[in-house]
Amino acid sequence: MARTLKDYPSVALKAEYLDDKIDFVRIFGRRGPVHVEIGTGKGAFLLNEAKAQPDANFFGIERASRYYRYAVDRIGRWGLKNIRIVRTDAAYFLTDFVPDGSVDCFHIYFPDPWPKKRHNKRRFFCPANMQQLLRALKTGGDLKIVTDQAEYFEVIKGLIETEGNTLEEIEFVRPAGAEVGEWVGTNFERKYLKQDIPIYTLAVRKI
Repeated sequence: MARTLKDYPSVALKAEYLDDKIDFVRIFGRRGPVHVEIGTGKGAFLLNEAKAQPDANFFGIERASRYYRYAVDRIGRWGLKNIRIVRTDAAYFLTDFVPDGSVDCFHIYFPDPWPKKRHNKRRFFCPANMQQLLRALKTGGDLKIVTDQAEYFEVIKGLIETEGNTLEEIEFVRPAGAEVGEWVGTNFERKYLKQDIPIYTLAVRKI
């Protein structure tokens, strides 16, 4: 029998029902480290990390309806209680709903590169969004980034370098779902690795 989002109300959140900064303790019903993934795709990272770190809380943001629905169903079937996903625009949600100093780690893996120059303004990584990430991160919190786009990676590094007094580079620790030869273990990464496309990684900490 096919299942719908209504079958997993504790996993699937609706941004239109939120009217203020969110309270992660209330949303998860407990305290714990908060990990936010921007662009959850089919939910592979969230699923694997939530199983590996049962004491941590994982919050996913996904704009594409088909991926959002797939991830909610996938996670709901596993019955994991430490994952929530919202379908919305990441920049909007981050700015309007994520409180200051509330996130322990942001995970941004294979963000849409919008490679055509006229579309660059649609990229998530820009000065305004970088400031929002820093605002929402706790002191000592991490930002982890993976991309297959060399040019976009240089843009991201440039944005981070402008925050040299706020961020320090740290080792990129591979998550639980990463297999041998992988950095993250997402569907996108596995597709790119099969095509021998280079992968670029970066991890920084707010100081």
